[in-house]
Order: sequence, then C-alpha cells, then structure tokens
Amino acid sequence: MSETVKGIQDAGVIACAKHFILNEQEHFRQVGEATGRGYNITETISSNIDDKALHELYLWPFADAVRAGVGAVMCSYQQINNSYACQNSKTLNGILKGELGFQGFVMSDWQAQHTGVASAVAGLDMTMPGDTEFQTGLSFWGTNLTIAVLNGTVPAYRIDDMAMRIMAAFFKVGQTVEGLKPVNMDSWTSDTYGYLHAGVQDGYQQVNWHVDVQSDHGDLIREIASKSTVLLKNDGALPLNKPRFLAVVGEDAGPSPLGPNGCSDRGCNMGTLAMGWGSGTANFPYLSTPLDALSQQALNDHTRIEAVLDNYATDTIESLVKQDGATALVFVNADSGEGYISIDGNEGDRTNLTLWSSGDELVKTVSSLCNNTIVVIHSVGPTLVTDWYDSPNVTAILWAGLPGQESGRAVVDVLYGKVNPAARTPFTWAAKRSDYGADLLYEPNNGNGAPQQDFTEGIFIDYRALDKANIKPIFEFGFGLSYTSFKYANIQVQKTNAGPYKPTTGKTTSAPTFGNFSKDIEDYSFPSSVRYIREFIYPFLNTTSSLKDASADPKYGKTAAEFLPPGALDSVAQNLQSAAPALTDEPGGNRLLWDELYIVTAEITNTGDVVGDEVPQLYVSLGGPDDPPVVLRGFDRIRIDPGQTVTFRSPLTRRDVSNWDTVSQDWVISKYPKTVFVGPSSRNLPLKAQLS
Repeated sequence: MSETVKGIQDAGVIACAKHFILNEQEHFRQVGEATGRGYNITETISSNIDDKALHELYLWPFADAVRAGVGAVMCSYQQINNSYACQNSKTLNGILKGELGFQGFVMSDWQAQHTGVASAVAGLDMTMPGDTEFQTGLSFWGTNLTIAVLNGTVPAYRIDDMAMRIMAAFFKVGQTVEGLKPVNMDSWTSDTYGYLHAGVQDGYQQVNWHVDVQSDHGDLIREIASKSTVLLKNDGALPLNKPRFLAVVGEDAGPSPLGPNGCSDRGCNMGTLAMGWGSGTANFPYLSTPLDALSQQALNDHTRIEAVLDNYATDTIESLVKQDGATALVFVNADSGEGYISIDGNEGDRTNLTLWSSGDELVKTVSSLCNNTIVVIHSVGPTLVTDWYDSPNVTAILWAGLPGQESGRAVVDVLYGKVNPAARTPFTWAAKRSDYGADLLYEPNNGNGAPQQDFTEGIFIDYRALDKANIKPIFEFGFGLSYTSFKYANIQVQKTNAGPYKPTTGKTTSAPTFGNFSKDIEDYSFPSSVRYIREFIYPFLNTTSSLKDASADPKYGKTAAEFLPPGALDSVAQNLQSAAPALTDEPGGNRLLWDELYIVTAEITNTGDVVGDEVPQLYVSLGGPDDPPVVLRGFDRIRIDPGQTVTFRSPLTRRDVSNWDTVSQDWVISKYPKTVFVGPSSRNLPLKAQLS
C-alpha cells in the first residue's frame, strides 16, 4: 500500500487509500442493494471488532499509507461497532487524524454519507458524489452545510479544515491551479462528442480526444504479470521445451464471445479472467489470451496445438486429451467483484471456494486421461484444490491471479521458462473452507435492523488462524516454487542504538479562525451570475425567508446541534495521543514506532543451474499467549545467479515487535521472548534467532 501511494503521487495524482475501515465483505454494504435482492434490512452491516485486532491487523496498512503521505482516505459503506464509517468520530478523528496524524482529506464512498452535521464534525471532509441518492440533487451538505455554519451547528473552523485538507493534498502532489491541464476524456463514454454534464444532458461538446497513452506500459504490465505468477506444483513438467502436442482446455484459455469489454464493468465471467468486476475496472485496450500466446509459441516451435474452449464439451475434451503424447493445459478461474453486480448468485462476494463453470470437474476429467496435465488458475483468491492437486497426473499448477491485458503472453513467459517464477501466494490454500475460520455473513441476523458481523477471530485470519489451530494447509501463505533451488544459512541479528520509546505528550493547537463571515442570510442566496445546472450540489440558498425556519428539523423541531454529543464542537486545544506524531513530526504515528531496533540478515545461495529470483521472508514470534505463532514482518525479491550467495537484509522497527495495549492506548513491547525466523514461506523457516 505504501509503495502504491508513492508511485501514484509521484506522478502528480492524489492517491486515495480505501476503504477505511473494516470493509471486509460486499453483502449488506448498502440497504438499497440488499433490499433489491430480497433482504429485509434497514441499516447496513456493522463490522464489530475489538481495539487490539483493529490496530494490530486492519489499521496496519493504513498506517503505512499515512506514513507514505497519502493525500486522501475514503471512508467505507458499512458501520463500525454500529456507527457508520463516514460519521464515526473515533475512527476518523480519533484514530486516522489523531493517532496517525493524517493531514489529507477524508472522502465518502459514493452515497456512504448518512448525515449532514454529524458526518461533518466526525471528520468527513468531502462527500461523494454529493447527493443523498444518485441524481436527486438532494444533499446532506450543499445548502444544508451553509445553513449549519450560519446557525452555529457546524463551526466555521471545520469548513476551513475541510478546504485546507483538500487543497493541501492537491499542492502536495505538485499541482497548481494555474497549471491544470484541460480534461481530454470522459470515462462514461467512448464517443467523441457527448454531454459535459451527462446526467442532465447539458453542454453538448467534444468529450473525448482519444489520446494514446499506452507508451510501453504493455511491456511493464507483462513483466508484472509474469513476476506475479505463482508456481504451486511442478513434478518436472515445467518449463516447457518445444512440446510435440499441446491440448488446451477450458473457456478461461480463450476470448469472451462478447469481447474483452463486452460486459459493463466486467460484470460477467466469459473467456479468460484478467480483471474482477465493479466500478474500479477499466476497459482493456486489448487482451492477450492464453490461447493467443500459446498459438504463437507453438507456431515458432512447430508444436501441434488444439483447443476446446467449452468446459462442458466433455466428449470432445476427452477425445482430445487422451491422445498419445499430449501435454494438457487446463485453464480455470474463480471471479468476484463489487456488490452491485451479481453473477450466478455471487453477490459481489463468492458463495464458495470452488472453481467456476465446473472447473474442478474439468481438471479431474482431463487428469484422469492425460498423465501430463498442467493447471493454470486465474482467480481473485484461494480456491479448494483438495480433490485433484495431488493426482500424479497433475504435473504442475500455476496461480496467475488477475494478470491484466498481457495475461496470455505473461503466462507463456512462465510456462516456457522465459521468466523463472518466484512469486509467492499472498494467502493460504487450505484443504477445507472451514479451515480458514472466519467467514462471510450471507444472511441477515438482526431482524430487519443492521446485520451484525462480529470479528470474534480477532487477529487470527488466514495463515495466523491455521497456524494457531495447527491445521496443515495444502499450500501455505508465502509459498512458491522456482525452476532452480536455494539454500538458506547464517542468520544474524544486529541490535541498533535506537533510544527508548517515549509516548507523545502535549496538546494540539486550538482551532484557528480565518477572518469573519457574514451572518446575513441574504448574502447566501443563489447568485444571478451562476448558471444553474440541475442536480448539481450548490452551497447557495434558494430561499432566504428565515434562518430559523431553514434550520429547524421538520421531524423533531430541533436543530442538529441538539443531537450532538458533548464536546463535539470544541475548538480548544486537545491532548495529543501517546501513539500520535508530535506536531512537528511526519504523519504515521509516533515517530519512535518507526525506529529500526534490529537488522536481520541471512545468506541465500542459488544451488541450481539457472538464474532465478528468490523471495526470502522474515517472520517474528511476539511470544505472548494471545499472539500468532509467527507474523510476516519483511521480505525482499533478490536475483541470484547459479552458485552465487547473496545477503538478505531486513530491518525490524519498534512497531514490528510491539503489541497494542488497550489500557495505555499505545504500542508496547511485551515481556515475552521474541524470535525471528527467515525462510521461503510461512511454514518453511529453516533459520531462527532470538531477539535480545
């Protein structure tokens, strides 16, 4: 997350870290979405969690993002301990802006705002898209926010703070108002001409200039995709070397009959899977399919190649793969995406962990007839491979994730050894769904109120859960094979001269006041010089009859201020939190948490015959009865020539060896003995050493 933030903002674009926080499932994230599918709920799901698990697991990457200087954070749809994420003062004001010292702005997810004044004082800085429901023109803010400031419900300093945070992020990435370039594309249409304001069909003009911005990005995408492909099993079948006959099986190997962009927001699963579905998708400029790339390689090698792209054409598949000398390549997938799209009953979240389109049966059919069956999985996460992974006829398994537009060429690079695989699985492949412990909530459990999802597993998810329960996975977290071999030796731990930890003390500054503003309601009427565009959200008042009339809530007869908790509008200086940065420090928490306490090194030798990358991993045992057996704290990717020995180096920060203490509300190093481990995966850690 940190590296992504740096890469985006180095290019002059404000990065947005999302979704803050505990947005861990798609089901019940929005009431309208859920009721449209027949669920009777009146509020969105609540993610209920304890303070320790929040800090030690879910907040961890957001702290990295804030430390990297992220300009924006998006608050999420769901509730946190039964308070909506975009009006949760504890998470936004207390943790994000207070404890982490976040200096950028908080924007809502689209329609994740549920109140006006409450969200303003709780820390929301920007409401998106602005209206209460899409294209209504009604808003919790807009005119209502102007009224709230005029009647004193929202303090003026809060408006100043919102504006300053937004513009500070804008300037931080190197932008200037004078240097802004005109917009040359419209993401809603590929037409050259269209409406500037498409929702209300206003301002017909040229909206797309069709600028080719691809440059050499395809080469980089191909490199990333191939380097991200994980080799899970290899009984000597790979790399391929001019095979005599390739039998390619599975719809995931070929193109969609509708084309790569035929389904809006990638909302279908036809052809090869290279991108999940939802509003965060992009259109492919092209999509290299596995069959395309394999056919080109076969042409170069004089390899016979045939393909069956229908998973259910069993007779044709059987007659193809049982031929003598066949090397069968079976392509299978499992998809998911954003909750507003449902595919085959998968309402955003997957309903199970099996392969789609009877992929598991396809693998079993092919491997029962062909003794050299290579399986390539494109999936959004783990799938259950228990029924077939250990078949002697399944000679290799690759997990290629969601590789993007260079999917085909990237997987061929790995299959043929042009790229020596080194990627590691970022999740555990368990034998059973229940091995993972935590699961989604698929049915409402709170009458027609907010579904309650209790995170009773705490910090024990994925490998931490299986390690704690002593469950053997099929492929453990961090696992991945290579076409060469490596040896680990000589772990060393060097303690640094870092000083002791000192909790932050002192106070914030008091809220500033920037000048005076008119209290005359007439000064906020809609100006005649502004052309009104329907459904835009304006701060101006359409009526100026009476501020009192405008301020009263028609349901309760009270102003919103009367519903706010005590202290919500305080402008006096506040005590700095112990774990927060001092006023003059960089954001990301108390700066001493980032002190390097130890430097861990180990030697790695390439004992094979070919050059390859190795991904050494550093794990720490914090030693306490409530701690996981090990937690990942560092890794690297190192190119090593045959016979060469290199040194892996990874620092350990104070944060890395600390636990969150709920009493002191700070990070502490416990009294329990700490051990470091180095190895190629979470279950293969040949080196260990004690931390003094």
